[in-house]
Amino acid sequence: MGCGKSTVAKLMEPRGFERIDSDALVRDKVLTLPEVREQIRARFGEAVMTAEGTVDRARLGERVFTNEAELAWLEELTHPHVFALWREAFAAAKRDVVVEVPLLFEKNLENWFDFTVCVACAPAQQLARLEQRGLPHALAEQRISKQLPLARKIELADFVLWNDGSAEFLENQVDHLVTALPVAR
Repeated sequence: MGCGKSTVAKLMEPRGFERIDSDALVRDKVLTLPEVREQIRARFGEAVMTAEGTVDRARLGERVFTNEAELAWLEELTHPHVFALWREAFAAAKRDVVVEVPLLFEKNLENWFDFTVCVACAPAQQLARLEQRGLPHALAEQRISKQLPLARKIELADFVLWNDGSAEFLENQVDHLVTALPVAR
């Protein structure tokens, strides 16, 4: 969160990869499913719904990121739908696929993939990026605290990109990564 995985995934697209944004799948597909919306409404009430009847992700986030049991419930509800969408996308892909996965190692999802890439940056940089997106400092720290320490993610990843430098530096790392990847080209 805030380290640059979306930026790297977007950089992979012009380099021949199809991109799957798991957050977008949740936002645009899973949370719009009537059965998912209704279960969320039943669990959390109208306080997490918009006037239009859609899920208010910010309000829902406030509820689940402060309560482990509620977060686990939401993940149990949404993850099977995400996994089904991944399977569909993998089956339909015409090129190699890069998937943005928040909490990849935390949820033990690495076995879904041929290899993993950790995009890392200094903690101060990560917090600054999240605050620039409008996330209050305390909430950003709280959400980061729910993740594995960055050092552990670096240990677990097959490849690591460091995203504290310029955009050009990151692009050069992505180019180097693409040439090193064990993919069928």
